[in-house]
Amino acid sequence: MTTNNIEHQRHSLAHLLGAAVTALYPDAKLTLGPAVDDGFYYDIKFASGSVTEADLAKIEEKMRAILPTWKTVSHKELSKEEALAQFAGNEFKEELINEIAERNEPITIYTMGDFVDLCRGGHVDDLSSIDAESFKLDRIAGAYWRGDEKRPMLTRVYGLAFDTKEALAHYEWQQEEGRKRDHRKLGRELKLFTLSDLVGSGLPLFQPNGMIVRKEIEDYLWSLHAKKGYSRVWTPHVAKEALYIASGHAGHYMEDMFSVHGGTSKEDFYLKPMNCPHHMQIFADNQFSYRDMPVRYFEPATVYRDEKTGQLSGLTRVRSITQDDGHLFCRPSQIGEEFATIVGIIKEFYATMGMLDKYWVSLSLRGDDHSKYLGSDEVWSTAENALTEICKELDLPYKAIKGEAAFYGPKLDFMFKDAIGREWQLATIQCDFNLPNRFDLSYINEQGEKEQPVVIHRAISGSLERFMGVMIEHYAGAFPVWMAPVQVTILPVGEKFAEYGEKVKIALLDANIRVTMNTNESLGKRIRTAKTEKIPYQIVIGEKEQTSETLTVEGRADLKLEGITVDDFITRIIDEIKHRTNN
Repeated sequence: MTTNNIEHQRHSLAHLLGAAVTALYPDAKLTLGPAVDDGFYYDIKFASGSVTEADLAKIEEKMRAILPTWKTVSHKELSKEEALAQFAGNEFKEELINEIAERNEPITIYTMGDFVDLCRGGHVDDLSSIDAESFKLDRIAGAYWRGDEKRPMLTRVYGLAFDTKEALAHYEWQQEEGRKRDHRKLGRELKLFTLSDLVGSGLPLFQPNGMIVRKEIEDYLWSLHAKKGYSRVWTPHVAKEALYIASGHAGHYMEDMFSVHGGTSKEDFYLKPMNCPHHMQIFADNQFSYRDMPVRYFEPATVYRDEKTGQLSGLTRVRSITQDDGHLFCRPSQIGEEFATIVGIIKEFYATMGMLDKYWVSLSLRGDDHSKYLGSDEVWSTAENALTEICKELDLPYKAIKGEAAFYGPKLDFMFKDAIGREWQLATIQCDFNLPNRFDLSYINEQGEKEQPVVIHRAISGSLERFMGVMIEHYAGAFPVWMAPVQVTILPVGEKFAEYGEKVKIALLDANIRVTMNTNESLGKRIRTAKTEKIPYQIVIGEKEQTSETLTVEGRADLKLEGITVDDFITRIIDEIKHRTNN
């Protein structure tokens, strides 16, 4: 018996799309049509050419015409021979049938109205109950059969589907708003970062404005850790292969690593994909006792991963990844307390960013194929049980998800929503019993014996590049005062007021406030420019302000301060910066 959940609804609508296409284009060959996070798609081989975006309306109209007639769903198990006969002439379905038969799995077909499709199941019992306004066809793309560029090119028709018409409308608004906030667009307009073909894909360059934002985030992260007993360390960008053989990265991660060959030394190195093996070496070069534990290292370090070119995107998917990385070496009895401290840092950081209202935590566990992971079943059981108990003790809104663990240990991934409700995986905490064992790390316990520590990996922002991309879109480029590249701009009404404007500028600079003064063009145009550049405060100086030695200040949300003294304005803005007010 199927259930009417959103995934089954989307899967059923993929069948409906297939039925509409074959009704309109009888020679079309259907291949695969799964549900996806926002709807569904079907990959189709059309006999002559392909459909275009202009054809979506008539396909969608046909779907809505068929929908009320699909009141029942039935399925049937077929032999290989029966299935091949059912789909004779469709080489794509034939390939799938042969593969299913080779795996000795049941071959099933599902019937809805007059439409029959090869399928494993998971449908709505009565498709006619689906709101006809809760889905729509979205776009068309090209897709190789089975994702293999050597196989035939197919036409992928995407559809959107949600529980209600209102949910669909909200999603479309969210997508449109996301396009307006696209960090690649705003990054160019606000001169935050540059992507250069000469430098290479996935290797962003930060301009002065972007570097200010990046440094403010980095400094805030360090301030949260400095008072929690962390020490800063630094590690090089390259290392010998032997380090990654010892850590296990060479066996589990090599295809994502960059190799480096020394021109003079002729030695072979790898650009580091992770900081943890390096931090293990720092710990190992000390003789710690139980009194020293826990030992906490912090390093905002850049690592390098050979992401596929087609998956790179602005700052949110890059090859140079600066992690606000930290590794804690502690006793098993200290795991709970350390996790609680890290969770506290995460909550404080994301509350400041205005993202703590709605979040959840993925308790990411090992998958069924244990060969993909380092360590024994006993070690994994210990680590997974420890994280489960921590989630309960800290009353975290968590869901256990299999197959999402790191190859060396389970983890907690924190999922936050931005200003328009899109979900991002950002902070992470990982519990690791394996790397300390692989590197033979130890400290001296109360009995004078060597004891192995547990390592906790944690990153609060995830990576500074990706986090900045998220923040640009979260704030739509209008950063809060403490993070803004330029915090104040001074706009004298005319040249005769520039001298007083310069005096105000010097006072703000002396207070470490980032300020510019613009005397070019008309006042109206300069105000519009300041707003386009999303500068939080504009100070307008004219006869009244110069005579009274006061300021007229315009800010966001139609804020206007008239007759405020320079000292009072400085006090106000410094207070906003100090408390990192999120506005």
